[in-house]
Amino acid sequence: MKKNDSGSKARNLIGHVANWLNPGRLIWAVGMTFFLTGILFPFFWMLSTSFKSYTEISGGSPTYLPSGFQLDAFMELFNPASTPFWNFGQNLLNSLRVAVPTAIIAVILSILGAYAIARLRFPGKEFFLNGVLLIYLFPSVLLVIPLFAMLAQLGGTFGFSAQDNLWVLTLTYLSRTLPVATYMLTNYFRSIPSAIEEQGMVDGASRLEVIRYITIPLSIPSIVTIATYAFMIAWNEFLYALVFLNSRGKFTVPIQIKTIFGAPTPRPNVVMAASLITTIPIVILYLSIQKYLQEGLTAGATD
Repeated sequence: MKKNDSGSKARNLIGHVANWLNPGRLIWAVGMTFFLTGILFPFFWMLSTSFKSYTEISGGSPTYLPSGFQLDAFMELFNPASTPFWNFGQNLLNSLRVAVPTAIIAVILSILGAYAIARLRFPGKEFFLNGVLLIYLFPSVLLVIPLFAMLAQLGGTFGFSAQDNLWVLTLTYLSRTLPVATYMLTNYFRSIPSAIEEQGMVDGASRLEVIRYITIPLSIPSIVTIATYAFMIAWNEFLYALVFLNSRGKFTVPIQIKTIFGAPTPRPNVVMAASLITTIPIVILYLSIQKYLQEGLTAGATD
């Protein structure tokens, strides 16, 4: 009886699956399988390789799972007693010193600029907004050399160096983050009823007080999205950092990973360990503010 019941349940399960799995759902399931495999497998390989020994990496056949959690790669990155020692902690600090100010300055300037475009009247307003966004459409490789030449000339005039200067690098990142931030916030501010702000001014609030106490609190999802976007651009940017930074003590994370990758002795496990450590802050940041990102990315979409 038990064998018959088991066989009957198995046939019923197969029948339910067969009825559910129509051609459309089958195509969707196969497509999602390939999609998720393409996304998740690189992360799995990065995590696995980070803990492999040199023997497992240099073997003729690929090893998908390490035999044990080897910490040699992480020791090379952070332990001064290791040979070689990459001082990766300093690189993480340099990236933070660039990414955090970039996000803060981009938010402040985009709030002021977007509010002026959305609420104030002046000639050429729409042309200015479209021109700001047009700057973002130029490839970075076309802007990096003119930016470097301009900042080097300004540095010679005002007494600062354009090379190995993290604050100068932060200014260059604003050329990539500020246009999109201003455009996104402008659309969001336009979706906020102006009557709310007008009521605040009728009650005696100044324009800046209206922005601080009314507009900004209503725009938190969009502002968080912009701050995250600016942070991620500065955290992962490679080309500008490669041009503006020469000293290893000033290298940001992407430049140091490139340096490790180009070492005379191949160190794929160290590269993967550094990449894993670089990815973790972005994943944590995304998961912690996911709710705001979902609201902010659709902000002003119906405007």
